[in-house]
Amino acid sequence: MDRIIFIFLCFLTQITIAQQAFHNFGNIQIHDQGQIGFHTDLINDGEFDQNAGITGFYNYVGNLTVSGNNRPVFYDMKIDVADDLFLEIAVGVTNFQEFINGRVQTPRDRKQVSLDYINDTPYLGENDDRYVDGYSSITGILDFTFPIGDDFRLRPMRIETQAATNTARGAYFFENPNFPNFFPGRFDTKNHSSVLFGVSSFEFWDLDGDTETLVTLTWDDNSNIPTLVDDLKNLRVVGWDKNLEQWVNLGNSSVSGDLNTGEITSELMLPDDYTIITFGTSDTFLDGDLQIFTAVSPNGDGYNDTFIIQGIAQYPDNELFVYNRWGVEVYNKKGYDNSWGGVSDGRATIAKNEGLPVGTYYYVLKIDGQKDRAGYLYLNK
Repeated sequence: MDRIIFIFLCFLTQITIAQQAFHNFGNIQIHDQGQIGFHTDLINDGEFDQNAGITGFYNYVGNLTVSGNNRPVFYDMKIDVADDLFLEIAVGVTNFQEFINGRVQTPRDRKQVSLDYINDTPYLGENDDRYVDGYSSITGILDFTFPIGDDFRLRPMRIETQAATNTARGAYFFENPNFPNFFPGRFDTKNHSSVLFGVSSFEFWDLDGDTETLVTLTWDDNSNIPTLVDDLKNLRVVGWDKNLEQWVNLGNSSVSGDLNTGEITSELMLPDDYTIITFGTSDTFLDGDLQIFTAVSPNGDGYNDTFIIQGIAQYPDNELFVYNRWGVEVYNKKGYDNSWGGVSDGRATIAKNEGLPVGTYYYVLKIDGQKDRAGYLYLNK
């Protein structure tokens, strides 16, 4: 009982009680084993960042807001707010955070206003109804998964060990990168490097940090992954390069799941080099010093209009054969020069010089003095 009285008296001397808010102008501290529950808005214009104990935000019928000029930092933090907890200033947590009810909403046009997980603070209770709707940040030295989402969908993003030593920050956007709501300009999904075949127009993430990391993105059935690939080995993490101002391939070091749900991990990348990141496809593989682009889409858009074998000019004594699914030769050329655009000229082809149907084909590349290269390519329109 003595502890409760002490906390109450301390609050009377430090907080002005407004009609719908606790407004702190002074210096408040929650001591070890102390507990406080906010059932009204919190306005923090004083010092409120040296806390132990438990801080809870509770409203079973409406919403709550944290605002002011100074970031409050709590030790343990519980969020049980039916219509969401809105942050107008950043809020820090140093030990543990629990989602019980409602989301944490942060302004997407002010990324420094975030829910900050300090010293590798863990969290619990996230799901499609409980997550950070906006930006969260991490400062620490361990792997971290951002509990972020949008449109009542949790869509986590993971970074690797030590990637957040100087703080990393992230958010998820369920919107078309061609027409973003919270970024200046647009991120044209047709403007990508030659090694890419396509870029998702359904969603993207923002990841900020100055330390190299692998980044893992997740997808669900609203991600429409089948519009990009029918084989997950061709899926890539892609990023909008700030200097090149185009989408570039960030790799696929591992992938798991199926076309409806799963996750993909990039190669090492520096987050601050890319404005946003999302999914893309690159139907390519390296075979020695040749890079073979196994997707052909002769639709005149300037991307993958022909079957490209990067580096083939080094081997003029080559011959390319292409076969359909029944083993019928549909194309052959000695001294192949990256010119085939899906037109049939095989000896057994009835309709020569006509475009072949969409589908999977098989190629064999012969180079004098080397082992034959062979594999599948995918013809699209």
